[in-house]
This record gives sequence, structure tokens and C-alpha cells, in this order.
Amino acid sequence: MNSPRITPTLRESIRTLGASRIREVANAAIGREGVLPFWFGEPDAVTPDFIRAAAVAALGAGDTFYHHNLGILPLREALAGYLAMRHPPVDVSRLAITSSGVNALMIAAQALFGPGDRVVAVVPLWPNVTEIPRILGAEVERVALEFDPASGLWKLDLQRLLDALTPGTRAVIVNSPNNPTGWVMNRDDQKALLEHCRGRGIWVISDEAYERLVFDGSTQAPSLLDIADPQDLLMVANTFSKAWQMTGWRLGWLVAPAATVPDLGKLIEYNTSCAPGFIQQAALVGMRDGEESVRAFVAQLAQRRDALVSALSAIEGVEVGPPPGAMYLFFRLAGERDSLGLAKRLVAEAGLGLAPGSAFGPEGEGFLRWCFARPVEQLEDGAGRLRRFLAGGAARSGGD
Repeated sequence: MNSPRITPTLRESIRTLGASRIREVANAAIGREGVLPFWFGEPDAVTPDFIRAAAVAALGAGDTFYHHNLGILPLREALAGYLAMRHPPVDVSRLAITSSGVNALMIAAQALFGPGDRVVAVVPLWPNVTEIPRILGAEVERVALEFDPASGLWKLDLQRLLDALTPGTRAVIVNSPNNPTGWVMNRDDQKALLEHCRGRGIWVISDEAYERLVFDGSTQAPSLLDIADPQDLLMVANTFSKAWQMTGWRLGWLVAPAATVPDLGKLIEYNTSCAPGFIQQAALVGMRDGEESVRAFVAQLAQRRDALVSALSAIEGVEVGPPPGAMYLFFRLAGERDSLGLAKRLVAEAGLGLAPGSAFGPEGEGFLRWCFARPVEQLEDGAGRLRRFLAGGAARSGGD
């Protein structure tokens, strides 16, 4: 007698995860030649030569074995030195090296969140950040930034955020500079947020992946590390991906209260054991010798941002402004309500690859994200394609 066939099912929180709408648009471009890809948050240039050479040297020396869960000590010491030049000193005992910035966020979430926990997130936001708590069974409440059509920029209603952080809230997640909007949280708002959370025992998870990518003449965005005490309920995630142009290397770090770090090491063991040694050696050289490269990259991004804002501002119906940080324009086309459908049409009809705003939550519907970490010529070509697409649409509408 045959046993009844059981349908394989996963946990409800996994089955209800949304698939990446950015990938959905990118997949629609497969097989199409001449599409300009601005959908992913990634520089166009390969990792600088001296960083790649360090990885090659480490591999040549046989660095292919396991390492400490929290990262090799030379890298953690170099990271402590790097942070001390930019923030109040951070002891090595507070640092964990992770297998990417998003892995740092996952480790923090695994350490803090359980089923039924209430987590507040400032949105729109890269979907990985809001879905990670849901994977762990937590509930996410979204507090939306506000878009100003006149300036094309985003701002935070601080009181609305603080009102959402009621006693019993487990944590608040803030990404500044923000992906996708480029919004940067100012120092006064950071102080108010930290003080509010201190008084209520609420953890703050600060995703500072784009900390170095700011365009106001400073070398970094305001960080919660600047104003926090070492014992505060604060975890700061960062990555080598953006400023050091190491997206494919998958290496990041986490700053946390020293008392929690041994347990974070346990979680790293059960997730990945450790980050690859040869990649850590490359990051060590990048952090030690890469300041000139980072500054040159940011200057290049500023030029590209300005060129794209100028080109898009000249197109009727586009609401856009110069974001203060990150590497994206998050802009709106007047009257558009279906960003996913629009992004797919842009691929098919204009050869223009942008990320739909709905990929970053319902607050992003009607918007598009354009990564401007590309040569100016490509950006201007893309703006021209958008202008012609919109003009063609207007002509078709006029004939109906």
C-alpha cells in the first residue's frame, strides 16, 4: 500500500516573502541587446587593482583555511583604527567581520528578533532589510519618509517615527544614507532617536552601508557611532561593497556592544563559520591604503549625480532632485502608478533598465530608482531614451 503523498511546504513567513522586483525587471531584459542597466546598486568599475592584487597574493600564499569567527585580528585592528579616525574610538572587542553587509544585518536580526517581536523601519527601504525580520517571525511596522515634489527630495517626520516607537518595540531600523532615496538623517534627529530609544529599551539597528557616499563636501554622513555610548542598545552594520567598490567580494562588519559580540560570534559560526581569509586580506589592504581611491570614487559619483539630475530635470513631468547621499536617484513621473509595469515597458520599448519603486515597498510605488554609478555618457544616453519614450507615449495618448 502506497503512503499518502505529502506536499512539501516551507514556513509561512518564508512562503510569503516577496520575490525581488528588481530581479524581475532585470530578467525581462535577458536576451535583449543594447539595454542600459541601471537597476542594480553597483559601481561600473572593477575593484581597484591594489585590492585585487592583495587577494591574489593571499591566495598565492595559501590563505585558504578557516579563520576566527569574528574575523582575522589584523583586519579588526585596522577597522578599529579606521573607525577611530572618523568616530569616537571603537574597541576591537566590539567588532565582528561578516560575510557581507547584508549578512551583518542578518546576524544582528538573528541576535535580537523572535516570533511576534515588533520592529519599526524607516522606509522606502532596500527590501532585504525589511524582509529579514519577517523571516525570523517578527512584525515590521513601516514609517514612511515624505517626498517633496518641489525639491524632488525626501525628508523624515521625526515625531511620526518617535510616536511609532512605543514601549515594547524591540528595535528600529534606519538606513542612512538611504537606499533608494538618498535621504541622510541629520544629527539632531539622530540624537532625538537615540535618546528616545534609550528611555524605552529599544534597540537601534543602523545600516550605514553608504556612509562614505555623501555629496555635501564632508567625507562621511552623520553616524550614530558619533553620539552613542559603547553600552547603548545599538548595532551598526557596514560593508566594503560600496565605498571600496567590492560588491562581489561579500564582506562587511558589525559594531555592537562588547558584551554581545561573543554571542554574535556563535551566530557567525552557525551561518558561515567565518569570512574567507584571502578576502579579508584584500579588505585589510583596501582599508589601509584605499582612502585616495574612496575619495576619488565619491567625487566621480558627485559628477555623475549632477549630470543625471540635470538631464532628467529637463524632461517634462519628471520630479527629481539631487540626493545628498548614496548612489541613486529615486524620482517620479507625473501620473504614473504602476512602477513595475513602467520599468518593464522601459526595458522593452526604450532599452532602459531601471528598478521599480514598488520593489522598495508600497511607499515607493510610482517612483523609479536609477543607479548613477555609471559613466556620464551612459547616463545622458539613458535620459535621452527616457525622454523619447515619454514623448512617444504622449503622442500615442493624443491619438486615442
